[in-house]
Amino acid sequence: MFENFTRTQIQTAPDVSINLVHGGSGPPVLLLHGYPQTHAIWHMVAPELARHFTVVAMDLRGYGDSSKPFGTPDHATYSKRAMAQDGIAVMQALGFNTFAVVGHDRGARVGHRMALDAPERVTRLAVLDIAPTLHVFQTIDQGMATAYYHWFFFIQPYDLPERLIGSDPLYYIRRKLGGWGTPLEKFAPAAMAEYERCFTPETIHASCEDYRAAASIDLEHDRADRHRRVDCPLLALWGAKGRIHHAYDVLAVWRDYASDVRGAALPCGHYLPEEVPAETTAALLEFLHDA
Repeated sequence: MFENFTRTQIQTAPDVSINLVHGGSGPPVLLLHGYPQTHAIWHMVAPELARHFTVVAMDLRGYGDSSKPFGTPDHATYSKRAMAQDGIAVMQALGFNTFAVVGHDRGARVGHRMALDAPERVTRLAVLDIAPTLHVFQTIDQGMATAYYHWFFFIQPYDLPERLIGSDPLYYIRRKLGGWGTPLEKFAPAAMAEYERCFTPETIHASCEDYRAAASIDLEHDRADRHRRVDCPLLALWGAKGRIHHAYDVLAVWRDYASDVRGAALPCGHYLPEEVPAETTAALLEFLHDA
């Protein structure tokens, strides 16, 4: 995977080094993955984007081969604000002061926060298969709570979820990846091997902290900024076979959080870049070229 990309690590904080690959040429695009994955989710999309753009695909802090500092009582270490600052620092270190952001799942939540915190840097934002975190917590019903059970399991106090997941991590990650209407065979063996390799005790703790932050400090930040909207163009893509599609009018929800919204459902479940890479790439290219 990522044969023509350069692999490197960039220090973004005293205790955080971010793992990434970058390649291609042209306007810069930052790719952010979700749970429980790594930058490997983009292995079929990034090479095509790199024909037109300089592509940077990084592992979020706490995931992949990026640093995994232990969580703090206020969970700020894994706030979307801290993760967004990592992304900005990475792009600055590579020489990019402005750039587009494409995020899936947790990475899309980081991208949303980045566009609010640094509107002067984010030129375009694509969010894949999410509704805004605050909106989900404010509107969740039994159906969504059943599908999103992990939102409430992971936020239990340390170290209950860590111990339970850690008792059989390979079972859990396979069950999680295959539990969103996506057959496991849709994941390339090399990508699945990376997800499993990186699903260490440190990652399990860090990812729980990611969700604990989402239910605490991230909500504080989101409520404080609720009067603000994402000003750059926003593309929302989601799976027609997924929970988001059935739970929300996705475009209407995002139009309450952003000024310039477009998007569509794609014929897949949650993992758009791996289930329908061609359709995902085509939609992203159209959006990113429409500058």
